[in-house]
Parts: sequence; structure tokens; C-alpha cells
Amino acid sequence: MSRILIIEDEAAIRRVLSKILSEESDSYVVDEAENGEEGIEKIKSEEYDLIICDIKMPRKDGEEVIQEAKKIKPEIPFIMISGHGDLETAVNTMRLGAFDYISKPPDLNRLLTTVRNALDKKSLVVENKRLKKKVGKNYQMIGESEPIQHIKQMIDKVAETDARVLITGPNGTGKELVAHNLHEKSNRSAYPLIEVNCAAIPSELIESELFGHVRGAFTSAVKDRAGKFEAADKGTIFLDEIGDMSLSAQAKVLRALQENIITRVGADKDIKIDVRVIAATNKDLRKEIEEGRFREDLYHRLAVILINVPSLNDRRSDIPMLIEHFIQKIATENGNTPKRISADALELLQEYNWTGNIRELRNVVERLIILGGQEITKSDVQMFASK
Repeated sequence: MSRILIIEDEAAIRRVLSKILSEESDSYVVDEAENGEEGIEKIKSEEYDLIICDIKMPRKDGEEVIQEAKKIKPEIPFIMISGHGDLETAVNTMRLGAFDYISKPPDLNRLLTTVRNALDKKSLVVENKRLKKKVGKNYQMIGESEPIQHIKQMIDKVAETDARVLITGPNGTGKELVAHNLHEKSNRSAYPLIEVNCAAIPSELIESELFGHVRGAFTSAVKDRAGKFEAADKGTIFLDEIGDMSLSAQAKVLRALQENIITRVGADKDIKIDVRVIAATNKDLRKEIEEGRFREDLYHRLAVILINVPSLNDRRSDIPMLIEHFIQKIATENGNTPKRISADALELLQEYNWTGNIRELRNVVERLIILGGQEITKSDVQMFASK
């Protein structure tokens, strides 16, 4: 069933619209409000799949209604109804997020088609959120230790801002999880998170990878190509291992952060971008600055918010929870029943020196599942988890 709210001060038009929609489909449940204030109260207290709203109304006009409603429930599509003299205002409501507008008196076929399209869009938005929530489980941060609780609190405070974040910590600690959580909880989550591993791209190609190139810029540039910054427009770019970026690429990244402008390799034309930047490194960038390998001005641009991810040895209380998580995850991936693990096996694993951090722990758990018995025991750990 789709619930539709009609906000219209003219009773005759409300009745006509309600009759048309009710006769069109048994799955449409139609509610009415005779002015903008009543409409806002209904939106606050009820769940609707679509709002059909007049523009010129007493007490609150359509522009005010859509602005307030989008703050309360931003996913609800609006169809605006406008008189002949309201077209300029109707176009403005599109800028405010309306799905469409229809002139009075409404054309029956146009109205019903627009309603169906708007409801289809709402369904896609809901499904997209459900899938994102499902996918987001792959990026959940496991643990209840004090360092992890602090990171989760930092993410909640920072995520909805556009502040740049520099994530530090040893290899294998889960810095990318912090980046994904920041993006998923941000206002940019509907747009892409583009990941770039700066250490994996040769220094001579990093500028092309980040900023794109035009045909003929270098030997293998046979056609124009957009870079990662363009791909991340309105979303987030995650620059992993930024401490390995060349100084020439650093200079271009600095310009992008200062001016929100990039230039493709070999081009003269500037491209405006709207991108949030999250960076990560396992290096001591202060030391890199002292030794001339990293720009201090870029560091200060990136490090608006600093989040340090601790080593696994510094959060040993989380190890049993992480092991249980990996046992369940690996069993699900392979379609198997999760194995049990004995208390003394868990205790022994907590005492290990995890130089490879969570990545190493995951590998050890998988090895124990494959090579151990039906229950993973202390002797299994002693035999198969050795360094």
C-alpha cells in the first residue's frame, strides 16, 4: 500500500485529486490536509510515500512546506501543483527537491504517470538504503575497548561535516573501516566513495590516476580519461597510504583542496569539483616533513581531524569478539556451520604479539578453521597459529 498526502487549501481540488487516485488503484491510501501547517503536522506524525502539495496556500505556502518536510523526512518525493502564475515558484521548488510539478487544472494522465514515477523512485531510494545498510555490515567496527569506543564517538561527531580527516595507525588495523564509516554516516553517502591506494600506483602515473588526462598527454594516452577526483564528485575520495605520494602529486592535491579545482594532465581547462577528502597513512608524516618527503602545507590541509587507529596489541580485550566475528563471517562465506573455539584457545590468542594486527588475526582464524578440529582448541592454536 502507498500512502499519499494531498496538501491543498481548495476543498474541491482535494476531493477531485483524492477521487482520481483512489479510483486509479486499490493500493493508494489517500490522506488530506487543508493547509501547509496541517500538512507539516501530518508529515511529522505519519508515514507517507508521496506528498502532492499546492504552492499558493495560507499560513504556509508550498515552498515552506517542502523545505520543512525535507528536513524531517528527506526521502519523501513531492509533486507540486501550480497555477499559471506560479510557474517560476514551481521551478524553484524543483531546486528545493520536488520530484515534479503539475499545472492547474491537472491533466489526468500526466498526474497518474507522475504519481507512479514518484512512487517508483521512493521504492528505489528505500531499496538502495536497505542494500547500503546490508553492505555497510561489511564495514562494521568490531570491539568495545576504550580506544574503539573513542573512534566510534569521533566518527559520529565528524561524519556529517565536510571536515577533512587524516587517519593514522599501523598496517592492518582497519583504517579503511574508519573511512567507510565516515562516508556512510555523512551527507554524501548517496554519492560514491572512491578509494585510491597511493602506494600501489607508480609515481609517474599517480597524477593521471587522480586528476585524469587528455588524449596525447603522454604515449599511452589514446583518449580522454577522467580521474578519481572527478569520479568522486559530490562524494568522498579516500587517499590511502598518502605518505607514499610523490611531491609533484602532493602539490596538485594541495591545489585541489585549496581551490576545489583540478586540471587533467595535458589540459589547460580547470574542472570544478565538490569532494570530501579522507586520507590515511601508516607513516609518521611529521618525520616525513622534516626529511623533505611530505609537504607541511598539505599536512595541515588534510589533518583538520586526526583519528589514530590503535594496534591490536593495544586493544587485546577486543580479540575474542573479533575472533567470533571472523568465525561467523568465514563460515557464511563458505556455506559452513561456524566452528566453536575453546576458552583456553581464546586466552592463548589474546596473548600473541599481533604485529600484523587485525589482518593477521583474520588469516590465523581462517587457518585454524581449515586445519583445526570441529572445535578449535588450545593445541590447534599452538600447532597452527605459530608465526
